[in-house]
Amino acid sequence: MKTVIFIPARYASTRYPGKPLAMLRQKEGTQKSLIQMSWEAACAIRGVDAVYVATDDARIEAAAMAFGAQVIMTDPACENGTARCADALKQGRIQADLIVNFQGDAPLTPPWFVEDLIAAMVANPDVGMATPVLRCDAATYHALKDDRAQGRVGGTTAVFDQHMNAQYFSKEVLPFIDPGKLPTPIPVFHHVGVYAYRPDALNAYVSHPVTQIETLEGLEQLRFLHMGLRVRCVEVDGRSRVFWELNNPTDVPRIEAALEALP
Repeated sequence: MKTVIFIPARYASTRYPGKPLAMLRQKEGTQKSLIQMSWEAACAIRGVDAVYVATDDARIEAAAMAFGAQVIMTDPACENGTARCADALKQGRIQADLIVNFQGDAPLTPPWFVEDLIAAMVANPDVGMATPVLRCDAATYHALKDDRAQGRVGGTTAVFDQHMNAQYFSKEVLPFIDPGKLPTPIPVFHHVGVYAYRPDALNAYVSHPVTQIETLEGLEQLRFLHMGLRVRCVEVDGRSRVFWELNNPTDVPRIEAALEALP
């Protein structure tokens, strides 16, 4: 099965303009751009035939080509990363059985998250789209709650049924838990912003109009649920690694601290 990874990257982020080119301090003291770190993380994933940066911005294109990435220029009208992946597939005239959308703001994504996602798609040929989820430990749960308390839009949580099919995704922390009754393990799952699609599901997505719920939440994957398409959640194991996306400038210290703690 031919699998390709697209890293959608746009410059005009509302919360963090120019985010793909933000520089982060590495463990050894050097600095790398967010887009380079994301590309290197994607290149470490086994079982993938090609990795592309998909962008509409010449600054990102130049930066990506400078560190050796293959770049596909996409339509500036793409409303989100999923649409950009679909456009990259078209513009690049790429034939693939599985398309992975590897978010350009999650350089802490371990390779096994995506490898487990690909394995789940191989094992379930009837599933058109899948995404990883990670059970929150206490530190991550409280970081999510703190973001919301401070009015920051941070990580996303996922709720799914007994068959691991998604019921909802939200930037609120779901489910609600009484602060005095926090159970162990914590029944809150951090959504890892990676998606795997079969071409038919991806084409159906871009043929469907934008929905109100995805606009309100700012979560592209909700369109699949609105369409009635099954979204499989794949639980992954963090193996004691910190996972956090770069959603806001305040996330930079968190990610740099996580990089410093890597073995």
